[in-house]
Amino acid sequence: MNVEELREYCIAKKGITEEFPFDEHTLVFKVMGKMFALCSLERKPPQVNLKCNPERAIELRETYDGDIIAGYHMSKVHWNTLFLDQLPRDLIKELIDHSYELVVSKFTKKLKAQLDTLS
Repeated sequence: MNVEELREYCIAKKGITEEFPFDEHTLVFKVMGKMFALCSLERKPPQVNLKCNPERAIELRETYDGDIIAGYHMSKVHWNTLFLDQLPRDLIKELIDHSYELVVSKFTKKLKAQLDTLS
């Protein structure tokens, strides 16, 4: 998967915005204002940081040693960095979905209701 495909997959989700809050090279995807994915536009190989359940994060790092690592410049407990050119497309999509759902699961009832009204 390349960065363009990652972007298309992320922005197709409900309630997504994309922005550059840190610098002009780090694209951040947010659901209802909450960050769930960060992608460097300059790093080679291409990579993305995704939120992950702590136990699953460890399991993924062990299974995909070197291709999934502890989140770069993020909480090492809750974030993983994935090297996009080394992993199966379906796995990357699954982990994007997981990150999105983790963030949405922490929403207040009001924020969940707002998300539900979006098409």
